[in-house]
Amino acid sequence: MAPGLDYSNGPATAYTTSYANNDVHFQQATNENGDSNVYYNPRFDPSNYLEGPLSWNPATRLRQMLARPGIVAPGICDGISARCALEAGFNCLYQSGAATTASRLGQPDLAIATLNDFVQSAQMVCSLDPTVPVIADADTGFGGPAMVARTVTQYARSGVAGLHIEDQVQTKRCGHLLGKQVVSREEFVTRIRAAVIARDAIPGGSDFVIIGRTDSAQVLGMDEAIFRLKLAADAGADVCFIEGVRNKELLESTVKALAPKPVLVNVISGGLTPSFTTQEAEEMGAKIIIFSLVSCVAAVHGIRAAMRSLKKTGTDFASAQGMDPKAFFEVMGLNEVVRLDAQAGGSAFKVV
Repeated sequence: MAPGLDYSNGPATAYTTSYANNDVHFQQATNENGDSNVYYNPRFDPSNYLEGPLSWNPATRLRQMLARPGIVAPGICDGISARCALEAGFNCLYQSGAATTASRLGQPDLAIATLNDFVQSAQMVCSLDPTVPVIADADTGFGGPAMVARTVTQYARSGVAGLHIEDQVQTKRCGHLLGKQVVSREEFVTRIRAAVIARDAIPGGSDFVIIGRTDSAQVLGMDEAIFRLKLAADAGADVCFIEGVRNKELLESTVKALAPKPVLVNVISGGLTPSFTTQEAEEMGAKIIIFSLVSCVAAVHGIRAAMRSLKKTGTDFASAQGMDPKAFFEVMGLNEVVRLDAQAGGSAFKVV
């Protein structure tokens, strides 16, 4: 067990000292059980985000959305899927680690993608509409506390509004595969605390959202999963993410046990969690509902069908469904680029 950490009596006993340095707030506070030494930053009180227009800053906007009705975030895997999600009217996006690994590397979600892969993808996605919050998968934080802190800093600089850090071992896998292994409670809390310290050290006071994720339900049981999320919340996690919750009753009991901390649920068709609708998940108390693989699974089906059709017929006429190149580029922001060029005095795109 790491020095200065005692988890024998449950959550909120993780810190034997409190300190403040460069806007880092591990202040003395008390949770609902009367335990002290809980992370507390009064600036992040949800009541501060209830009123007023939505901010242009994506992290602040995400906090405003957390203080208001539920959030639905479709999983995106690349620029095309992100554009389609924005076109459909979604006001929050989720950069799935599995989808990013598949689209960028053509590999399965088995700890193959690196921090650089995720950051480069995030920079592109966040640039498409900088006001739309992007929640991004950060796997295990890609290393020890220093690397977790670097991950938070890199994601924030990329324009990401929030990330989730999980308790799997470094050789992790998709949360809906079998055979998962998790680290100790102590190591999980260390990851969350490193993320919080890094966020609070960002100059100017960042609203970046830290989400604690546990994959322990399938390994150690639901009681342990909830226990770990309580530890994460006490360490400063803004949202709790329980992966692979298997039914309605378990989700409802998790939300109740973690209240008032917001809960995120990941819905994957055919995965460990039932295919809840957004309305059903919200009625069970989930605050954020993500659909991690919605875009990349749809892409596999669509591209497979197009390739098979081309192979069989020798033409892409049927799969194009009447979409010509200009119509495709319009989905990718053609009109906005042409408009900007004209406003700046350019003439290269008068006719396209």
